[in-house]
Amino acid sequence: MIEDSGKRGNTMAERRQLFAEMRAQDLDRIRLSTYRTACKLRFVQKKCNLHLVDIWNVIEALRENALNNLDPNIELSVARLEAVLSTIFYQLNKRMPTTHQIQVEQSISLLLNFLLAAFDPEGHGKISVFAVKMALATLCGGKIMDKLRYIFSMISDSSGVMVYGRYDQFLREVLKLPTAVFEGPSFGYTEQSARSCFSQQKKVTLNGFLDTLMSDPPPQCLVWLPLLHRLANVENVFHPVECSYCHSESMMGFRYRCQQCHNYQLCQDCFWRGHAGGSHSNQHQMKEYTSWKSPAKKLTNALSKSLSCASSREPLHPMFPDQPEKPLNLAHIVPPRPVTSMNDTLFSHSVPSSGSPFITRRSPEGISASSPVAEEHSLIKLYVNQLDHGSRLIPVYMRCIYMKSTKPIFFFG
Repeated sequence: MIEDSGKRGNTMAERRQLFAEMRAQDLDRIRLSTYRTACKLRFVQKKCNLHLVDIWNVIEALRENALNNLDPNIELSVARLEAVLSTIFYQLNKRMPTTHQIQVEQSISLLLNFLLAAFDPEGHGKISVFAVKMALATLCGGKIMDKLRYIFSMISDSSGVMVYGRYDQFLREVLKLPTAVFEGPSFGYTEQSARSCFSQQKKVTLNGFLDTLMSDPPPQCLVWLPLLHRLANVENVFHPVECSYCHSESMMGFRYRCQQCHNYQLCQDCFWRGHAGGSHSNQHQMKEYTSWKSPAKKLTNALSKSLSCASSREPLHPMFPDQPEKPLNLAHIVPPRPVTSMNDTLFSHSVPSSGSPFITRRSPEGISASSPVAEEHSLIKLYVNQLDHGSRLIPVYMRCIYMKSTKPIFFFG
């Protein structure tokens, strides 16, 4: 009991530290709730080093911990959630150069405590599999389209049509993230949230789902999500323009230009905090820029657009088939996988020594990690290994054939 109370005390201290550091960033002075929420979640994302992990790394870690085919409503213990996060960050360090290694234990602890604060505020010590997947998919780095495709796979049926009840469940869980950073009044869950996004009389496929959530503007309850990705994309963008309020000679990140005042431009810090000078007002319409183009380049682009017959507007995403693709059956191509010892498949909270996402483990709850998807990937791996072994023999065979067929050639004068 004393050890448990000590752990709870450490947990609360670590949570307070994370939120204290976030408050020290003075993000609450950002006047627009959308930017304020995105900046806070971006801070958590970078503080936990989750911005270095993409959705494919998350999927790999979930499979390695046997969560890929688990019932989404099953609740995970804190120890098992910690094992998932350990896999994510230890595998991340293996991919990172030695000069850019992260502090793995600190990242695990910070993210674990943030997830507990968001999804287990009452301290029951349990988080559902669905909540873990949605949180990691939302907070990890990478392309928003890839993340939304994964989320759709969790809330659609076998025919590739979105299930409204699951989408509502997705909103319930994902909107706990803004609530965790004290933005619940602006983006907390309401019963109207799901209804405001899609009409329940219409079938929603993957393309329709992406069209809605990647549109400009997106649904109001999720407007912070694409902004979170834009923040990441523009952090290192340089604008050689002077801010009209703070008179900084250049800008980094977003740039904002007034649509009424001539050549009135603000850096992101001044715009976010509502600074205005001269005849400019905060009520004026502002246009957000994520890149800088010189006047000459603007003229070139304008001429190319005027001479082009086709539309210059690129689609938000490629078109995907409405029916989900069936996994390949390689059973008739690759021999069956050899059976491993049961002693090697016991679940452990220690970090795996192998980088392979296909290690089979058994959890304390007796959940089997073997699944059609995991088996398929194991078969593919064996097949590739066989092909690689065969390719090494090709130069040997070619050399033998050449030696047998080659005869001396004489020239007569």
